[in-house]
Amino acid sequence: MVQTVCICGAGTMGSGIAQAAAQSGFYTILYELNATILEKAKVYIENNLQKLVEKGKLTTAEKIKTLERIQFTNDLHHCLADVIIEAIVEKLEAKIALFNQLAEINHSETVFATNTSSLSVTKIAEKVMSPQRVIGMHFFNPATIMKLVEVVNTPFTNEQTTQIILELAAGMGKTAVVCKDAPGFIVNRVARPFYIEALRLAEQGIPFEKIDALMEATGFKMGPFKLMDLIGNDINYAVSTSVYEQLNKPKRLQPSFIQEEKVKNGELGKKTGKGYYKYPG
Repeated sequence: MVQTVCICGAGTMGSGIAQAAAQSGFYTILYELNATILEKAKVYIENNLQKLVEKGKLTTAEKIKTLERIQFTNDLHHCLADVIIEAIVEKLEAKIALFNQLAEINHSETVFATNTSSLSVTKIAEKVMSPQRVIGMHFFNPATIMKLVEVVNTPFTNEQTTQIILELAAGMGKTAVVCKDAPGFIVNRVARPFYIEALRLAEQGIPFEKIDALMEATGFKMGPFKLMDLIGNDINYAVSTSVYEQLNKPKRLQPSFIQEEKVKNGELGKKTGKGYYKYPG
């Protein structure tokens, strides 16, 4: 039974997962090497919880208890848990190195879950000690609201590891979908044409605002450009590039130069104040 969850990486996704875990009653450790980012994460979570109190969705007592369940740390040796979820930079070597460091200080049954949205979970697992306890647990942004979690099995993953992650997802109020490791898993594989075709239209001179408005008028809650800004153009572009390369570069999935330029210019969306749209500071 999972009692303690450790999240490594205190960016938007890591902070959201930590909040969701703590709100669900799990003792939660949020690790981030960068002290400034860690402090921002603490303020971010406190503000999110306060908004829930103001909306009447959480009591002040529940807010206090949730915060008491979170340990904020920049000391890796504090990362001792039943399940460790990494939400760090999308670099294979960094994720492998982190898991191997953590494997040395945790007990032999600790489960290592990666929140990667684009990298091969199998390639991570095969270079980690005890690969049978490595699995994908892919949350969607914002992790505090979105119910879906993709549980990604590799050829190494054993049944016990899968079951532990399914129980954790259920305990967090999430809807878990089990899939095999493949480029883009399920959601990002299906979603690529949604983004890529919208960008193709923009390349032809159709205003992105019009594309968003049309898509929303047909029933989509958010148009593709608003959604890319929410996710982060850096993340979205990285996923598009990864799926494109892993599928042997089919022309229909070639990433757009428009999004590449956004990333190069630091116009990543909501988190930087500018993407396809501008956002208040």
